[in-house]
Amino acid sequence: MEVKSVYKCLIVDDDEIDRLTVVANLRRYPFIQVRGVYATAAEALVHIAKEPVQLLLLDIGMPDMSGLQLRQELMQVPVCIFITSYPDHAVDAFEAAAFDLVTKPFTQRRFDVVMQRTKEYLEIKEKATLFEHALGNDTIFIKEGHEKTKIKLHDVFYLEALKDYTSIVTPQKKYCVLESIGNLLQEESFRSFIRIHRSFAVQKHYIHKVDTRNVYLDKISLPLGKTFRKNVEGLFQ
Repeated sequence: MEVKSVYKCLIVDDDEIDRLTVVANLRRYPFIQVRGVYATAAEALVHIAKEPVQLLLLDIGMPDMSGLQLRQELMQVPVCIFITSYPDHAVDAFEAAAFDLVTKPFTQRRFDVVMQRTKEYLEIKEKATLFEHALGNDTIFIKEGHEKTKIKLHDVFYLEALKDYTSIVTPQKKYCVLESIGNLLQEESFRSFIRIHRSFAVQKHYIHKVDTRNVYLDKISLPLGKTFRKNVEGLFQ
């Protein structure tokens, strides 16, 4: 399924030159549509009440309400990128669920990287919301639009965590479902999987070799987390 969506964006910065700089840079990305450019958080809140957006580009140090405070009011917006002159705000920014933090003055290369990451994340999120999965014995049915695909769980190589979503990897294709990897592994149908890393779980019968850092599934190697090493090594005892 190919997603070619346009994502709505708000820019909030109390510096006019910085606002114009961000707007000018965003013209290079056709998948971003700027819906509002504001000098204050209050103006942005009025906009959001009328029209939801998928992306926030926020300065941090602003009068009345900071970018961090604004983000706390708008946690429903999936992607928030802080653009600031003060990199020492990084810890606070990521505690406020920042997707990224860009330091002023930024380079075009740095802006390209964060925009491409944003596009990839929003596309994955959008695809996942189009999927539904239903479990039955050793089969998973994945609904994509009006079609249902039947997947034998025995054929699934591994699961990869993508925040609140999980990628289900088969020899033919990767599927994405709107369910955390932790919740999937609690399902009885996924009893043949073993967690090897915070981000990965694999089919036990596909593991053919383990070393101190990796788990090997035929031609695929995946990272082995320290906290999961004993469980995996126990399969070979």
